Amino acid sequence: MSLRKRFKRSFFLNERWGYQISTLHHIIFWSVYFIFNALRWGSYYGDYLYSLKANLLGFPIHMALCYFTIYLLIPKFIYTRKFFWFISILILSIFLMVFLKFELTYLLISNNVWPEGPEETSTFSFNYVLVMMLGELYVISFVTAIKITIDWMSENKRAAKLEKTQLETELRFLRSQISPHFFFNTLNNIYSLSLSKSNKTPETILKLSELMRYLLYETKPNLQCLEKEIKCIKNYLDLERIRYGEKLSIQLKIEGSTENKKLPPMLLIPFIENAFKHGANRSTKEVVIKIELIIKNDILYFRTCNSLPDEEEIKTYHSQNIEKQPGGIGILNVKKRLNLGYNREDYDLKITKKETEFLVDLKLKLK
Repeated sequence: MSLRKRFKRSFFLNERWGYQISTLHHIIFWSVYFIFNALRWGSYYGDYLYSLKANLLGFPIHMALCYFTIYLLIPKFIYTRKFFWFISILILSIFLMVFLKFELTYLLISNNVWPEGPEETSTFSFNYVLVMMLGELYVISFVTAIKITIDWMSENKRAAKLEKTQLETELRFLRSQISPHFFFNTLNNIYSLSLSKSNKTPETILKLSELMRYLLYETKPNLQCLEKEIKCIKNYLDLERIRYGEKLSIQLKIEGSTENKKLPPMLLIPFIENAFKHGANRSTKEVVIKIELIIKNDILYFRTCNSLPDEEEIKTYHSQNIEKQPGGIGILNVKKRLNLGYNREDYDLKITKKETEFLVDLKLKLK
């Protein structure tokens, strides 16, 4: 890191560098405070030399009390809720420092230790002690308020960063679930074809390899081009066409510009998988699946609609599938990804089951 960048990092207290308080910040704060105080009291006394001497003596006391309070008393007693001990030790510390200030001022600067007071003061009087202690308490409160504010900002940033990390970790985990789930369903399709010794098996494997290439190399980023997602959807639909043949009628409608539009990878596929799982899988008759992707400005209107089998077909399906097949994570997974990756106003998901059809409508703000 260059000297200039290092200086900027030390000088500026901002979110980018985590609101870290460096030695330079302490030096700047006390220097500015000292100059302000010296000029202020110098103007009041009409004697800038006296003000300079008094502040040179008083500021080490201010600093000692402030650092003693914020770095020792507060962590040791406030954070552990020992308020009585905190107040007692703080008052005693201020009193001792005021006494030390009185003695040093009397010996080194002037017999009149309180020139701004109502009368000349050369004794350690009650009024002097009270006013000086309140003055020290003011300085301590001011510095403590700054420290607490900066600590709060730093903690707030740390908590936000931790939350973001946890969010990204959970999103990665949810996204990683999609691929095994997707491959599991597709391999089941290939297994079904192989049992019937279908000549479509080689073509299916080839399509699957294209999908695997996409899943392995194109889904790592948090966002993916909508065009690539649509291509993945088309490959998946081709696989299902090979599997179901004439029994399946797929109507795919795409409208609007897909250029420079992005969304999380593999976000739409689970809805399409679900349409096949609860439509084509369970029906012995012709199945119609409608898929719409309509892009208007930066909004994607996505819909899947699949016909549902009648009661007789469902009974037949269950009788032929005695063992419960694993699955059911797809739509739940997408709901979690939407909740984690988007603000609530940026998407709207509606799932409707009617007597003869199952509908999924997703309105999504594209990145």
